[in-house]
Amino acid sequence: MLTLTGSRSRTCDGVSRRSFLQAGALGATGLTLSSLMKAEAAAGKKSHKSVIMIYLTGGLAHQDTFDLKPNAPAEARGEFKPINTNVPGIQFGELLPKLSRCADKMIVLRSLVGQRDEHSSWMSYTGTTMDVAKREQKPHFGSVVARIQGQTDPVVPAFVDLSPTMQHKPYNTPGPALLGRSAAPVKVDGDEVAVLKNLAVPMNQLVDRQSLLTAMDRYKESADTFHDRAFEVLTSSKVVNALDVNKESPKVRERYGKGSSKHLGDGGPMWNDQLLIARRLVEAGCRVVTLAYGFWDTHGSNFKYLKQHLPLFDTGISALIEDIYTRGLDKDVTVCVWGEFGRTPKINKDAGRDHWARVNSAILAGGGMRTGQVIGSTDGIAGEAKNDPIYYPNVLATVYHNLGLDPHGMVYDVSNRPNPILPSTAGVIDKVYG
Repeated sequence: MLTLTGSRSRTCDGVSRRSFLQAGALGATGLTLSSLMKAEAAAGKKSHKSVIMIYLTGGLAHQDTFDLKPNAPAEARGEFKPINTNVPGIQFGELLPKLSRCADKMIVLRSLVGQRDEHSSWMSYTGTTMDVAKREQKPHFGSVVARIQGQTDPVVPAFVDLSPTMQHKPYNTPGPALLGRSAAPVKVDGDEVAVLKNLAVPMNQLVDRQSLLTAMDRYKESADTFHDRAFEVLTSSKVVNALDVNKESPKVRERYGKGSSKHLGDGGPMWNDQLLIARRLVEAGCRVVTLAYGFWDTHGSNFKYLKQHLPLFDTGISALIEDIYTRGLDKDVTVCVWGEFGRTPKINKDAGRDHWARVNSAILAGGGMRTGQVIGSTDGIAGEAKNDPIYYPNVLATVYHNLGLDPHGMVYDVSNRPNPILPSTAGVIDKVYG
């Protein structure tokens, strides 16, 4: 955050405790900007491949969106009818008309397996369950990318997380773990967007801020020239401009739909400005942008809830995918949309669907992949994978591959020890290219 005001309580070196905690570039994430700059300097310049990962908190009902079963028994098929997409033979749910019109730019994975009944983002972001990731200090995949590839631009972070802090803690973004603070995401929440896009910080405050950063260096380590470059990030027009969706035309804003920054349930908001910001950030040079979107834990009134919220999902996700292609980003930017599990085939007594980890769906787009296809299938009630089961870490393996990284390679931790990026059992989904 750019806020420097706060209580007068100070550390033994005379630095305000509140200021110390708020002195990160875009949020109190533990990220030291000077360390981020050091990582960029060590990594050198690489080609600019990017990923936008949209995590659907709570687990979206796959059989009511991308894997409808109109011939299933009434207690499984639900209320929604399938509609044709612009790809012959592929159908989506009737509440997704805009996504249906850009199905040729998407890959639907209908047979994800191996997920656990666990409300957390860790499977999506680390490729393993939360308990294993914590025990083995597995980092967020964005931290792996930041550690290995570094920044494309000295004043643009490699990894930005747009997810707010959510009430259910396991939904929140995993940290860099054994990769250390230099690989942590730059965290951009609603408050930071509001401050940065208006640049409502007088120059004298920015100068004071630079003095504070120098004081922090003395508190933690000897000062060096990297904080001069960190200060450039804080005031970089590239970052500020990327966060300012008002620079887009009203027509583009309307096409994305705005939504709200208000949280849904104990999960994320449906704030479509963040989808637009994500596209603008990768264009500015970010390698990884992640965000939590919506709340899909529909144990009760599943169909009523989806009628209220799927139209905005349809509007925002379709606009992002369309933009990736119309702006010529489809070879370099991968879009991945998924959650922690699917929902039960059987509708419960509250007209809801409960947790179902046996099979799930995901959406991929861009990344130079062959789109306009469905990979995998489920049985007659969308309860089990029938053909081409896809182990969920394979999605991350494919994302790494699109970024130019070997998912079976090594990433070196803060002690310079090699650690496998993903387990040997994870493999790239070859059919996305064939």
